[in-house]
Amino acid sequence: MAILIDEKKRVLVQGITGREGRARTRLMREYGTNIIAGVTPGKGGQSVLGVPVFNTPREAVESLGKIDVSVVFVPAAGVKEAAISAIEAGIKLAVLVPDRVPVWDAMEIAAAAKAHHATFLGPNTLGALSPGKAVVGMIGGRAESARQWFKPGVPKGVGVISRSGGMASSTGYYLGQVGVRISTIVHIGGDAVIGIRLPDAALMFEADPLTEAIVIFGEIGSSQEEELAQLIAGGKITKSVIAYIGGKAAREGTRFSHAGAIIEGGRGTHAGKVKALREAGATVVDGFGDLPGAVVEILTKMKGESLMSEAEQKAVWHSAITRIEPNKVAVRGYDIADLMGRVSFGAAVYLILTGELPSTALARLMDAILVSSIDHGATPPSALAARTVASTGATLSASVAAGIMSINRHHGGAIEDCARQLKAIADRAARESISLEEAAMRTLAEMREAGERMSGFGHRLHTKDPRTARLFELAREAGVDGAHMQAARAVEKAFANAKKSLPINVDGAIGAILADLGMTPAAFNGIFMIARTPGLIAHVIEEQRRERPMRRIDPVNHGYDGPPSRTISKSDLL
Repeated sequence: MAILIDEKKRVLVQGITGREGRARTRLMREYGTNIIAGVTPGKGGQSVLGVPVFNTPREAVESLGKIDVSVVFVPAAGVKEAAISAIEAGIKLAVLVPDRVPVWDAMEIAAAAKAHHATFLGPNTLGALSPGKAVVGMIGGRAESARQWFKPGVPKGVGVISRSGGMASSTGYYLGQVGVRISTIVHIGGDAVIGIRLPDAALMFEADPLTEAIVIFGEIGSSQEEELAQLIAGGKITKSVIAYIGGKAAREGTRFSHAGAIIEGGRGTHAGKVKALREAGATVVDGFGDLPGAVVEILTKMKGESLMSEAEQKAVWHSAITRIEPNKVAVRGYDIADLMGRVSFGAAVYLILTGELPSTALARLMDAILVSSIDHGATPPSALAARTVASTGATLSASVAAGIMSINRHHGGAIEDCARQLKAIADRAARESISLEEAAMRTLAEMREAGERMSGFGHRLHTKDPRTARLFELAREAGVDGAHMQAARAVEKAFANAKKSLPINVDGAIGAILADLGMTPAAFNGIFMIARTPGLIAHVIEEQRRERPMRRIDPVNHGYDGPPSRTISKSDLL
């Protein structure tokens, strides 16, 4: 798990059209953050890096549904308005990156957050990063370096809380160098008035079952470390706390790097913080360089799962798909032996592509999608290619590969193309504040004028694809009926109104359903390949067993001599 941010959280970027907002949006998306919208007043209807832009957070929420996090990249003077507009739109976490936000503005943001049961991180924060999952803000600087530096907390990790932005990254980096996995890194911000404070973040890590220990980079000034010590002493923080406090040499009245790191009236001293934490039971190191070793020592004593093996430390790259250990294979964290005989192949495909096991209804839907495309006769290019190569005496693998290689944009690609076109229609309806039917009609008219065609509708053979109705029926049973399926119905209606009956075919249905499941269109062609492969194998074997080598294969004029029509009996059902 992780706190504040993970790959499932739906994120909004305020100030996305600005230089900083655009650059950081690229970082976040490349790292895996689920950015669904941006906001810049007066620039609604635009798009940045494929992300739709709205005029206000409320417009984005009304159009796209629930948004979990807003990350703010606007000038300091505009932070108050931006943050409060996000909070009032129902967004429960605002990440305020800019520094020099006026104190009174931060206090008004805090009042708005309290009134709406929301919270905020910052101001003057680099944000939060959950290794291997997502980042909001700019910790790590670049997606590539963030992946290299910070080790994902699988199966468990330590939580990092820093009052310094630069040291948030440094702490995560040096922990990674000694083989310590991290659940989340949180930079709480360096201003005097902030939202999530050090003790708040510590309580979040305490509640996270996959965070084993809490690592602190503290500073002089404020009473945050002393409050953390009280939580430890009171038994509200039970996990091991390992801390370093910066600013030992600072004198009273001297600011240590940040507005919130200043000793005043004898409060917030280095000695006072160290004493309070140690008396509460925390481990406090004297030098920052001692922090990683102290974390390793404590994790070793507690036999923590956050420590990487020697082989894992030597790894120069990582995969989040399958973990191989002696006598164990784990797919997306699940022991493959436990999956065998308990989940269907469709469920396993869903798991390996999305990272999560589907519900029973979704598993049936995935199975149906794979079955629907298992074969479509000997006429499709993939079957013809496989049989042609098989007739030369080529191996099974070479023959099937030939069939797979013929699956591309014009054969199987309609699944991905249709999903993207349906998304464009849904986005247009939201952007132009029109109905899906109107958006579909306008889009189809523009496509006709440009000589383009709508993928996934109509069929060379079927006037009503028998597979489509069944897929939609199973989708409804699974509770799947999102923007893509709704847009598909709008397109069908638009074709009917134009006196051109082009019902959605199986490719379009699969594209709409998979997109509404939240799967990436980049995988859709691959899912079609998975489904079609058994059919290609059957064609290759039949070709080499029944036909003479190097024959001329007619793509159309062939007959069927297999079993007669039959129905499924109860004994055949799963």
